[in-house]
Amino acid sequence: MTRLHLHLLSDSTGETLENIAKAALAQFDGVETIKHFWPMVRSEGHLDRILVDIAQNPGLVLFTLVNIDIRRKLEGRCRALGLPMVAALDPVTDALSNLLGQQAKARPGRQHTLDAAYFARVDAIQFTIAHDDGVNWENWEEADILLAGVSRCSKTPTSIYLANRGFKTANIPIVVESPPPDKLYSLRNPLVVGLTASTDRLVQVRRNRLLSLNQAPETDYVDQDAVTREIAFARRMFADNGWPVIDVTRRSIEETAAAIINLYNERNGAREIA
Repeated sequence: MTRLHLHLLSDSTGETLENIAKAALAQFDGVETIKHFWPMVRSEGHLDRILVDIAQNPGLVLFTLVNIDIRRKLEGRCRALGLPMVAALDPVTDALSNLLGQQAKARPGRQHTLDAAYFARVDAIQFTIAHDDGVNWENWEEADILLAGVSRCSKTPTSIYLANRGFKTANIPIVVESPPPDKLYSLRNPLVVGLTASTDRLVQVRRNRLLSLNQAPETDYVDQDAVTREIAFARRMFADNGWPVIDVTRRSIEETAAAIINLYNERNGAREIA
């Protein structure tokens, strides 16, 4: 196991930098990463305190700093210590600057400005939480996306992820013994997407769920044949209504959400052309 000290310095919240580091580290195995996270670095005094820790725990330094003086001081100290450093956003910013023919605005955290998109995202999150698991189905027409699927098909976490991307998302469990409201079949605004998974995967997830709740692990809820019938029932419903279907068996929440957003954009693009 390789140990790596990773210093993340940002003059804003550091969310962008942390996501970049996370995505890059996911490409490597056998690495124990010790993260030193330094947000809101906006003074040389603050930087001086950070440089002491960097010297004591040498490693890779990633930064997003727009203040020239603070940045030059960090770069000079890293060179003196012989440490690798990367200005995470420079390549993209430079490319945009050349393409657009203008200098980038040196404003820390500008992407976090409370604009209309921010408030739309908050509204989407509130809507999604209020319309989880079939609740408040009377308002489904207000949704952008509605997810349907049998129990433990990742409907709720996918809905929350989509809400964070600004999509009002409702979801409904498909239960053989309890038909959904008729309104589900007459929706015009929301994109209805069916989620499904393999029988083996659902049985495994459901069994783990029952164990975590200290409930009996042997019920129809985890019976192989019963689960297979549930999935078949849901798939017939999806097919009868012409709803797109996504198999989440081998997909992460992010991958499932990306596929749903593609479907949503394709449908809306077709509507605009029509």
